[in-house]
Amino acid sequence: MSNESLPAADGAFSVRIEPSGWRFTAADSMSLREAARQCGIDLPSSCRNGTCRTCMCLLLSGQIRYQIEWPGLSSDEKKAGYILPCIARPQSGLVILEPRATRISR
Repeated sequence: MSNESLPAADGAFSVRIEPSGWRFTAADSMSLREAARQCGIDLPSSCRNGTCRTCMCLLLSGQIRYQIEWPGLSSDEKKAGYILPCIARPQSGLVILEPRATRISR
């Protein structure tokens, strides 16, 4: 297991966004979208509750869980590795493919 997969002492995990290579840390108690925003990265979103699918992206590695029972993904999309970062919470270090991610100007 790589160090990227191991949680920090506070239950947070490293998340890498491809193709940019940007990284942020996400606590297992927070959605990936929220954690990314706190670290200055904007992931596409609209509804922020798992129904609109604006945030849908590909999970390249790692494990997540959802804060709702059935997110707005088909079983085929889930099998293909698609996730909804607006409601996904990390359970390990992650690598996601999201070319639409942008840096937030502060």
